[in-house]
Formats: sequence, structure tokens, C-alpha cells
Amino acid sequence: MAEIMTLIDEYGIIKEAEKILPDNFKVDFISALAELENKLLYKNPKPENFIKTRLHKVKGIEQAIYRADIDKISGWRIHLQLSQETKNTIILKQIIEGQKHDNCLKVIKSQIGRYS
Repeated sequence: MAEIMTLIDEYGIIKEAEKILPDNFKVDFISALAELENKLLYKNPKPENFIKTRLHKVKGIEQAIYRADIDKISGWRIHLQLSQETKNTIILKQIIEGQKHDNCLKVIKSQIGRYS
């Protein structure tokens, strides 16, 4: 049985995803969350370990913000951070619509108050 990371959804990202994701991506969202919760993948965190989400650190910003795919082709993404104290907690920060994923830094800066 896989060890599971704690998931914090302080901004209602799961509820927002339920509202704004097209129906054909809702299962992909749950699948992405399931992969992100697998603690074993973080022992050596490389994008190739995260087959579904391609989790990687966002470059060009000071905070440790990570980006994960919901669906690579459509561009739907999740932005998240790992707990500074324990590194055993995933904190969901934003869900990014497919049309807005290219300008990652602009999207983050528009909601910078969410990021610690």
C-alpha cells in the first residue's frame, strides 16, 4: 500500500475544478491528485517519476511553486506548494484553464497572495 501525502485545499480548488473543468477532464483531475498524493514519488522528485502530472518546479519565481498537468494536451494545470515544515503535505493553490497555462508567471502573480 502506498504512503499518502496530506492534501490541503484551503482555496477550494477541488470545488472550483468540479465547477469549471469540462466533464471529460474531471476524472483526469482525480487521477492527477492521486498521483500527487503518492509519497514514494517525492523521494527522488523528477518530472519523469510523475508520469501523469509531469510535476516540476516553476522557474523564474522565488517561492517553491510546483506545476502539475491535469491534461497535457488541453493545457489544464494545477499549481501547488509543498509544506515548508514537513514536506509531507501538498497545498493546492490554483487550477489553471487550458488557455491560460502558457503565461505561468503572470497567472501566479495575479494570485500571489495565495503563495507563501
